[in-house]
Amino acid sequence: MKKEYEALYLTKDNEADALLRLVEIVKILRKECPWDREQTHETLTKCMLEEAYEAVDAILEKDTENLREELGDVLLQVVFHSNLSENEGHFDLKDVINEECEKMIRRHPHIFLEDDAKTIDKALEKWENMKSREHEELRYTDRLVRVPKALPALIRSSKVQCKAAKVGFDWPDAEGPFDKIQEELAELVQAYRERDDAHIAEEYGDLLFSMVNTSRFLNIDPEESLNQATVKFIKRFDCMERIARKRGLDLADLSLEEMDRLWQEAKKE
Repeated sequence: MKKEYEALYLTKDNEADALLRLVEIVKILRKECPWDREQTHETLTKCMLEEAYEAVDAILEKDTENLREELGDVLLQVVFHSNLSENEGHFDLKDVINEECEKMIRRHPHIFLEDDAKTIDKALEKWENMKSREHEELRYTDRLVRVPKALPALIRSSKVQCKAAKVGFDWPDAEGPFDKIQEELAELVQAYRERDDAHIAEEYGDLLFSMVNTSRFLNIDPEESLNQATVKFIKRFDCMERIARKRGLDLADLSLEEMDRLWQEAKKE
């Protein structure tokens, strides 16, 4: 090892020193590593998203060891972006941490001030109201616009709909969105028959939006529900392939009708 970097090999026994160790490593990489030197906020957006998703995967898999690693990768992104901004003369990691601390204190008056929110709903209401004041939201639409565009589409759609519902713009019950699904499906079929690609895409989006709307009334997380359906599909596909292999068959050599029969068998297992 290079003598000037010997101290960086030492594991730290407290949070502050451990964070400083990572900060110092990032600073060195930003100076010495050709790849790290070339990175920008924009080039790292994909990395930021991937690391966050990998951390969520570890949580869902209840993989504690992997979660520790993935949270470290998320933290690296925070430190890296802070270093980029510091070099640009904007803010540094200290500013990021201090602002987050101040925001948490400010948005929890029921904890840090003489302000009692007895229920989760009341606490969330105070949180949203505080966010609105902080961002100088003068119109209800501002709350919808502020939902991040980079969110997965299902999550963003759900959040937008929830914020609109909070001012009373909502169906009285689930029957409304159920009927809307049928209406949008009919319009999608009509667009398909007309072979109008732009109209098909529009109507397909409207149908998905209505499906998300229904999920709110059923108290279902659309993102989680779709993921579960995808997992179920993968498991059944795996079962179908195992059945085929036991019979000396290759799925790629089978007709759709033959695969469908195997699929029906897989559903019964």
